[in-house]
Amino acid sequence: MKEYNLSVPMRAYTWDELNEDQRALIEIAKEQTSRSYCPYSHYHVGAAARLANGVIIRGCNQENAAYPSGLCAERSALFAAGAQYPDEAVEQLAIACFTGGHFTKEPGSPCGGCRQVMIETEHRYGGKMQVLLYGENETFVFDSAADLLPLIFVSENLNG
Repeated sequence: MKEYNLSVPMRAYTWDELNEDQRALIEIAKEQTSRSYCPYSHYHVGAAARLANGVIIRGCNQENAAYPSGLCAERSALFAAGAQYPDEAVEQLAIACFTGGHFTKEPGSPCGGCRQVMIETEHRYGGKMQVLLYGENETFVFDSAADLLPLIFVSENLNG
């Protein structure tokens, strides 16, 4: 048997330590939480994706009584970016969560499906996408979506 230890690089910033572009993108993600449709979980998630051309695409979670038919904020933003700007890489993705009348104190974490879509987005454009997970106490910053899913599955895996 072999044992491996995976290390994930992550930085935690206070609001004042983030740069202006990061704060602006997070503010858009926070605004998007008010546009989410989540009558079942009451967990509002907003996302904002900054493309290489500077355009910002917005997303929010959309629930459905038939639970698998809903869509997470991260995927709604990334899929919209791919549909509207198929040749523009996503350079940053900010995510914010709101529940119980306030933004979460600690950063919310993307589900496994969203992490896989984030990996595919990076792979599609051949570059890293900075991920910002907002929390009132601190914001986690990852230089790459691969840091959120270290054992990635991409198209090359399909070729054996």
